[in-house]
Amino acid sequence: MSSYVSLTKNCIHSLPSYVPGRPIEEVARESGQDPEKIIKLASNENPLGPSPKGIAAAKAVLAGINFYPEDNAYLLKERLSQKLAVEPKQIVVGQGSSEIITMLGNTFVEPGVEVVMGEHAFICYKRAALLGGGTPIEVPLKDFCHDLEAMAAAVTEKTRLLFLPSPNNPTAGSNKAEDIVAFAESLPDSVIFCFDGAYEEYLSNPPDLRPLIAAGKKIICLRSFSKIYGLAGLRIGYGYGSADLIELLDRVRAPFNVSAPAQAAALAALDDVDFVKESITINQLGCKQLQQGLRQLAIPIVMSEGNFLLAHFESAKEVFEYLQANGVIVRPLQGYGLPDHLRITVGTGSQNQRLLDTLAAGQKANWKS
Repeated sequence: MSSYVSLTKNCIHSLPSYVPGRPIEEVARESGQDPEKIIKLASNENPLGPSPKGIAAAKAVLAGINFYPEDNAYLLKERLSQKLAVEPKQIVVGQGSSEIITMLGNTFVEPGVEVVMGEHAFICYKRAALLGGGTPIEVPLKDFCHDLEAMAAAVTEKTRLLFLPSPNNPTAGSNKAEDIVAFAESLPDSVIFCFDGAYEEYLSNPPDLRPLIAAGKKIICLRSFSKIYGLAGLRIGYGYGSADLIELLDRVRAPFNVSAPAQAAALAALDDVDFVKESITINQLGCKQLQQGLRQLAIPIVMSEGNFLLAHFESAKEVFEYLQANGVIVRPLQGYGLPDHLRITVGTGSQNQRLLDTLAAGQKANWKS
């Protein structure tokens, strides 16, 4: 029987796979551990769980899931438009913000087009470039942050898209809000600037690019309900930009791409103010706890303004395996070209302490379970 390989698009052969953080159930099956005793600090999920208002709203619509969902997410867009002070027609909703990254690639990338991004940035940027037949231009980071000067220098007449997150996943480095705004303003009109604000709710001073969008700059800002709202399993995010940009993205958006429970949960979660405040407080306390604890263990780290950090180990693979064998799941980063680092999500106080205690024990045992 002939192979499918010869029938695929050429870009598929060089397409990097997205490798997610390992699920608790999978680790439990493989290791024989009790899933109730495993903690996951691998995927930057909210350790408090989902927004209570969001989960209640999702449950309330389950009786009607024999019907297709609202295709245009009308109610959610109306609420987001009030929150953001933009028109509903300036908003696109996707299965997580990652789907909108794919929409951008499907809309604007083709052979001969270049897409600029950081070298150790979210892998979906590179996938979007390659799936469109374009060329990803990966700019080296500077101290684990995006080097805005170098990124600007990488822009050519072939550049169509440029991706910039802050903080950067997975390296944890952030750029200053004023620098991001100035950078966006400096880009030529031929470049679409995608600012990925998946962790924006955690930031004390996020960049506001809406005035530049209103002034006609080609900008789209992405946001997610997966992080602070705790709705990662429902897969919903959104982006906002000019109405003509959103209209183009809607042309490539799959029909009924966001489920009814996801839309209902997101709509309710936007008003779950107390849950968001508690999530921010727990994260701030957790950041301080991990920063102090890891420094006491002499483990070099890069702290994020989001809900994760980057830690350096001489033998990251051994440390990852030791932690996992002891019921703590973190994220290895070989796929991001960072084999000597692990990404660690900020958990609750007890989860953070368990991580620190397990690391301390591992150091004494030389990472031998």
